[in-house]
Amino acid sequence: MTNSVHVDEKIIIGRMDSTPSSSQLSGLHEPDADKGAKPPRVYQVWKGNNKFFLGGRLIFGPDARSLTTTISMILAPIILFIAFVSKDLIQEFDQHLDKLVVALPMVLVCLVLLLLFLTSCTDPGIIPRNSRPPEPDDDTSNLSTDWTGYHNIPSLPLIKDVMVNGMVVKVKYCPTCMLYRPPRCSHCTLCNNCVERFDHHCPWVGQCIGKLNYRFFLQFVSLTSILCLYVLAFCCVNIHKIMNRHRLNLWGALLKSPASGILILYTFVAGWFVGGLTTFHLYLVLTNQTTYENFRYHYKRKMNPYNLGCLGNIREILFSKVHKSRINFRALAKVEDSPLVTPSMSMVSGHAMGPGNSKSNCDIEIDVRCNAGVQDSEDIMKDMHRFRG
Repeated sequence: MTNSVHVDEKIIIGRMDSTPSSSQLSGLHEPDADKGAKPPRVYQVWKGNNKFFLGGRLIFGPDARSLTTTISMILAPIILFIAFVSKDLIQEFDQHLDKLVVALPMVLVCLVLLLLFLTSCTDPGIIPRNSRPPEPDDDTSNLSTDWTGYHNIPSLPLIKDVMVNGMVVKVKYCPTCMLYRPPRCSHCTLCNNCVERFDHHCPWVGQCIGKLNYRFFLQFVSLTSILCLYVLAFCCVNIHKIMNRHRLNLWGALLKSPASGILILYTFVAGWFVGGLTTFHLYLVLTNQTTYENFRYHYKRKMNPYNLGCLGNIREILFSKVHKSRINFRALAKVEDSPLVTPSMSMVSGHAMGPGNSKSNCDIEIDVRCNAGVQDSEDIMKDMHRFRG
């Protein structure tokens, strides 16, 4: 038995180290054989890279640990401000304002942390995956039929044209989720999910930003900008009052209150970053764009099919009805029988495509790598000859 066989499509079969089970190919864990065993829930067998907590009620991204860094960067300056700066400011204001100087940043930081948590643990708008490739359109005259899959399904076109507000928009087929992505949807390689109205994957919140958590994200960065400006302003006020009270120059006042100097530098840098991010996203809201679309499609050079005018864009993005998640991650999962063409394989542009497995399993080289199935190498070669015929 040879290690490779040549077909017209330049197919190379590598070595097979082990035979994967059907559960490995489908990505679903088979329930126990006992009759009394409960089937797994959707979040327990989900193929994405998300992390779930509280029985699937909270959904985080794969890099959720970055939240600890973000929370530390928010809390550290506030603790420093309340502990060392606010006590000097209290003496300069009357009894009604001194409590407000301390209470306001505490309220702001609580709101910022709440919005950070909501942004990070909310489903960003994940599109449900298909268990098999979709049926091709009736008109398949322009589709490639050189390579066909099981059940006599012709290969699927990689791109389709759809109409959005009277303009043609191209939608792509996702070989991982085995579906045509809706307009404005994109596949996040970090989370391994197709996300509706995908904006970007934010490393600071450890989650994708999409249709369902974009408002939380915008409020989070906006309030963080206000918090930075608040701390920066009152630290400058504190330095100014120290200069007047002790008749010192700027350097002497900074030595008198080093915490104020540190916070001025920190909030100035953070304010530029977060404030710039807030300004950029306000521009995106006014023009009804996403970060992904802004960097990729450059709507300044062509018409934006989603632009409804400033007021219409604000109404749609910020004040429209909040949609529910498309997926009930706590529902019981349905474990389907896995054919040779499992959910890890799909037919795109005349070729089988799917997530590759670098060393174990079979490596099939058709411009991309994909898993071969549960048959041994000899059966796979027979199937290829059958496809060729």
